[in-house]
Amino acid sequence: MKDLGTLSYFLVIAVTPITNGLFLSQRKYAQDILENAGMSQCKSCPTPVDTKGKLSSKSDTPFDDPTTYRRLCGALQYLTFTRPDISYVVQQVCLFMHAPMTEHMEALKWILRYIQGTIDFGMHFYKSSIQSILSYTDVDWGGCPDTRRSTSGYCVFLGDNLISWSSKRQPTLSKSSAEAEYQGVANVVSESCWVRNLLLELHCPISKATLVYCDNVSAIYLSGNPVHHQRTNHIEMDIHFVREKV
Repeated sequence: MKDLGTLSYFLVIAVTPITNGLFLSQRKYAQDILENAGMSQCKSCPTPVDTKGKLSSKSDTPFDDPTTYRRLCGALQYLTFTRPDISYVVQQVCLFMHAPMTEHMEALKWILRYIQGTIDFGMHFYKSSIQSILSYTDVDWGGCPDTRRSTSGYCVFLGDNLISWSSKRQPTLSKSSAEAEYQGVANVVSESCWVRNLLLELHCPISKATLVYCDNVSAIYLSGNPVHHQRTNHIEMDIHFVREKV
């Protein structure tokens, strides 16, 4: 092992010391993405996604350069390491890498225009207590217009710092909002348990219980209610997993 000194740059992530913490940024990497897309001088936009309906694979105009589309999607995925604000929209455009359409490329360019205006954004990490883990989860029930599958999203805070986040389409179709939300709860509980076990191996055990926030009353009741209903039989594994942790 070799001591390389104070951390400043690692895997295209610039680390800058700030008052009482660190600032992680991929500014140079974001500039390279814009240059590769030929949009280094483009106008910025205030949001990473248009307010119209969600993207669909049912379009009549295939994009003429799918390789470029896939390359830009892959680059944006790596940019989400310090930009959780674009995780959801990047996940949406990555759903169509197998057969991108013109409207998908327009959505991707919209993301790039947002990055142009927020190129200095990054992650702040401050000195904070690590005695508690706080998790949030939410789901858009049946949001995909093609498959009607739901998209789960969660974020996990260790003390005051965001350390884990995800936006992912669920692998199965949910017949109720309670089922979709509960699958999202199971995902974030699993991630929270992994973080707790990692901290335990680092000799920094968490003494307090992890709080998980979910905005679906049915999902909250299912996590504590021992009675099984017929409509929840097919998600019984998730129910048992979360209830055991509760």
